[in-house]
Amino acid sequence: MANGYFTPFVEGIIAGEIDLDTASIKVALVRGYTFSAAHKFVSDVTGAGGTINGTSAALANKTVTGGVFDADDTTVSATASAVNHGLLLFQASAVTGGADVAASAQRLIAWYDTGTGLPIQPGTGTVSITWPASNPKILKVG
Repeated sequence: MANGYFTPFVEGIIAGEIDLDTASIKVALVRGYTFSAAHKFVSDVTGAGGTINGTSAALANKTVTGGVFDADDTTVSATASAVNHGLLLFQASAVTGGADVAASAQRLIAWYDTGTGLPIQPGTGTVSITWPASNPKILKVG
């Protein structure tokens, strides 16, 4: 198990294909996935055996300050009672925001499966996601 950023995320930031404070950013509960930094899209995760077990609404009150990305804590409604879930952070919309795009176009940002409360062992129902209050908060670039 390992937390990590997806290499295409960094490339997407540089190329203007990912915008953390404009696009719709979501988090999903995922089980059965082994992190690969080379993955680019949500469909790569599911194609590699990952099962999505609920997705949050778009993160609210996002901020990008000093290379640190943060947003309000959120919730995910787990649809199945299963063990060992990681958190998949991804851009669900086009770079300019709006409606969600297909999973084959949703850009991966980060994977978290190690740390306090991780992996998550949800039953069915609501799972609260509390982001760290200090750096790196949700993520720090640079």
